[in-house]
Amino acid sequence: MTVYIDPPTWPGHGRMWSHLVSDASYEELHAFAASIGCPPRAFERDHYDVPSHRYADAVRAGAREIGSKELVRRLTEAGLRRPKGRPA
Repeated sequence: MTVYIDPPTWPGHGRMWSHLVSDASYEELHAFAASIGCPPRAFERDHYDVPSHRYADAVRAGAREIGSKELVRRLTEAGLRRPKGRPA
């Protein structure tokens, strides 16, 4: 069971964002996100949006740094991927 984070390369709302995911369960993801102070509203379908200024906090807490494509691959292989346009 691992939580992953990609680099903060996604622009939005005047800042850059990362995605935080789990390869085990949404429960693990929600617990980890809460432990680093991510608000529930940051959860979007299958990941948490993490602002760039919180990236290092997530890594220090144990999130494994991986590229965006690898992050999506692991999420998909775990059966936890919920792309836009598909029911949650």
